[in-house]
Amino acid sequence: MHQQRTLIDNIFLVIKGLFMGAANKVPGVSGGIVAFVGGFYEEFIYSLQKINGKALKLLLNGRFKSFYRYTNGAFLTLLILGMLISYFSISQLLDYFLEKKELFVWAAFFGMVLGSIYYISKDYEHWNRKTISAGIIGLLVGISISFLNPARENDNLFFIFFCGIISVSGMTLPGLSGSFILILLGNYVLLLVDSVNALYLSFAEIFRGDFSFLKNSARMDTLVILGVFTLGSATGLVTLSHVLGYVLKRYKEITTAVIIGFITGSLGVIWPWKRTIFKEDPLGNVVYDTNGDEIILNYQRYLPDVTKMETWGAVFFVIFGIFVLLSLDWYGKNRKERKKIRARR
Repeated sequence: MHQQRTLIDNIFLVIKGLFMGAANKVPGVSGGIVAFVGGFYEEFIYSLQKINGKALKLLLNGRFKSFYRYTNGAFLTLLILGMLISYFSISQLLDYFLEKKELFVWAAFFGMVLGSIYYISKDYEHWNRKTISAGIIGLLVGISISFLNPARENDNLFFIFFCGIISVSGMTLPGLSGSFILILLGNYVLLLVDSVNALYLSFAEIFRGDFSFLKNSARMDTLVILGVFTLGSATGLVTLSHVLGYVLKRYKEITTAVIIGFITGSLGVIWPWKRTIFKEDPLGNVVYDTNGDEIILNYQRYLPDVTKMETWGAVFFVIFGIFVLLSLDWYGKNRKERKKIRARR
């Protein structure tokens, strides 16, 4: 599955990592869709599969170059680099626009998901009784998940580990948003807000030479939760990649049909015309995190009163989102044509 890439291809891979990281951050949007539409989903899954016993043996024996080649390290490094850059740049920009122009952001993502459904299904020519049934199952599961109500927060470490496994689902399963599943499990705030803020504050204090947080039992408990969550995420990433690699190799047509149905069903999660539900205290006041941001609990999907200008603006961004996906399709086709021309030479 390793591919030879030009400098331009590598730059585009980092950019795809940027979009994948931004998509993973938004509840309801799946980074796996970016991988699927970007044409590197299978390589991503198979590269993660290479993180196995043989890779560990190469690493322990000090054969770092062999380990790097075996695990398709160049590909994973560039992709993860894009995700990290996204965390410190695009994700912050996305937070700003979600606060100021929430309707337009959701409209753009809605359009991108619509475009991805077209992109994935346009060349799919394997519809039959089995694949249609698989697609319907994926559709029903996607719809069901989008209308579930969130559970209460649970800090049991076994449950936290399970949440870690679930959280990476958005990277490996197109259409399934790991952050939205965490909302449904009741631990989105604990794991993606409180724990991350605790880690940030701890690092800030360490850089100042202040280690007093080690005596802060509440902070240490939160950091332990974050550690268990991270361990669960790493376990889930490797485990799911092996399962998906097996399924893709043996049941590719059925798997693709399920993904098409699931992504279609997940449209309800990112329906633009909806109201954000924020965390509130017992008195009904909105609760803020340590950065002063309102804490999101869930989304109520309904059609609020919006102006005609806002409605047309949202429609424009839906079309813009579709255009972004069609542009990726155009880029993919031209990339293949250029490879064919180079091969003939």
